Amino acid sequence: MYIIVVGAGGIGGAVVEIALRDRHNVVVIERDAKKAEAISRKHDVLVLNADAASVDVLKEAGAERADALIATTSDDATNLMVMVLGGELGIPSLVSVVNNREHTELFRRLGANVMENPEVIVAEYLYNAVQRPKIKDLVTLSGGAQVFRAAVTDKSPLVGRTLLEAGKRKLLPPGVLIAAIQRGNETIIPSGNTTIQAGDLLTVFTTGHATDELIERLTG
Repeated sequence: MYIIVVGAGGIGGAVVEIALRDRHNVVVIERDAKKAEAISRKHDVLVLNADAASVDVLKEAGAERADALIATTSDDATNLMVMVLGGELGIPSLVSVVNNREHTELFRRLGANVMENPEVIVAEYLYNAVQRPKIKDLVTLSGGAQVFRAAVTDKSPLVGRTLLEAGKRKLLPPGVLIAAIQRGNETIIPSGNTTIQAGDLLTVFTTGHATDELIERLTG
């Protein structure tokens, strides 16, 4: 793939490293001269020290043959303009960081795939790790849905029951989906007839925030 990365900060730099690791062609646009020089020294990529919110700059970066445009700056106005121009130039895949959640819908209307403020996501992750130590890898999705993992103990009311039975007994409320079960070295994609066992590590999706009651039922 040919990827244009806008912004050479922490996120942009990490994207460049990952893309190069997978042997993609990468061009970086960074308007801060020091950051542009730093990323140029670190990686063997074309770096344009310029403002990406310009058709001419994007064309210079190779927009006509780009497969993806990724905006990673801390300024939503810049990221939004980059997405607008990327769409006008016909770049197939548009991806952007959104620093203010209130702006998310604007980006989506442009057809951009968005990542809401990473700093807030990390902060929420750390806070949830303190508040709810029984669950792991909790991620809050756009709109309030959550995905997390929970270990089932022998005290859980789910043990020995199928998912279908658990639903009928309202042990799993509506809006909760057991997406996967890790049992030892095996990963199971469950059906209604799958029986929960003590020691299972469940990957859980909820349409809303996970309640303390749900977590207690899962983990015992």
